Amino acid sequence: MHSFGKGISAPALPYRRTPPTWLKTTPEELVEHITKLARKGLTPSQIGVTLRDSHGIPQVKSVTGNKILRILKQEGLAPTIPEDLFHMIKKAISLRKHLEVNRKDRDGKYHLILIESRIHRLARYYRLKQQLAPTFKYEASTASTLVA
Repeated sequence: MHSFGKGISAPALPYRRTPPTWLKTTPEELVEHITKLARKGLTPSQIGVTLRDSHGIPQVKSVTGNKILRILKQEGLAPTIPEDLFHMIKKAISLRKHLEVNRKDRDGKYHLILIESRIHRLARYYRLKQQLAPTFKYEASTASTLVA
């Protein structure tokens, strides 16, 4: 968005939408495992990485028919703020903290403006899609309470 590159890299999911034949996990066991990991405090992407790396489950959607976030919403364990927005807010907070100490960092100040404009754009999108409350507004002074 705020750079020159036009990159062409993208994930390539397998065309077959059925679970692999070697996978012996049932959808019920998988949903139970996902909810257990969510209760530990893992984010949906961390759950996906854990399932892929530690348990050999390549795609949750091919096994259960639902994505991880939809499963968490059904169980009532979905995060209140979408994950990408959460991490952007976290990045802005850490950069603001850096700028309090290093006031002459003009490059940092410029990038903080870029990050915050991305936060506002993403928040507008999520309000439109009703994944955020219509009253949600990012403010730098109250941002640390959103992440904590």
